[in-house]
Amino acid sequence: MSRKTAEQMTWHLNYCNENEKMFHLACGEAWKHFDSTHLEFASEPRNVRLGLCTDGFTPFGHCASPYSRWPVFVSVYNLPPTM
Repeated sequence: MSRKTAEQMTWHLNYCNENEKMFHLACGEAWKHFDSTHLEFASEPRNVRLGLCTDGFTPFGHCASPYSRWPVFVSVYNLPPTM
């Protein structure tokens, strides 16, 4: 990991504590609860936190096809919102 990427992965340590407005998940209560529950994971701020979102659907209704399409979106929560 490059130095620049490592710095961006840890931006949430300092910025969210200084700003009172919640503009990113790192500033929210759920992030803080996760950190207090999983102390070993939270001890290294560069650990990657991922969000997984999917919405399953069959594009043509009830088909004879044995499969459906599932779009999957993965987001890296560590990175700053400007990226």
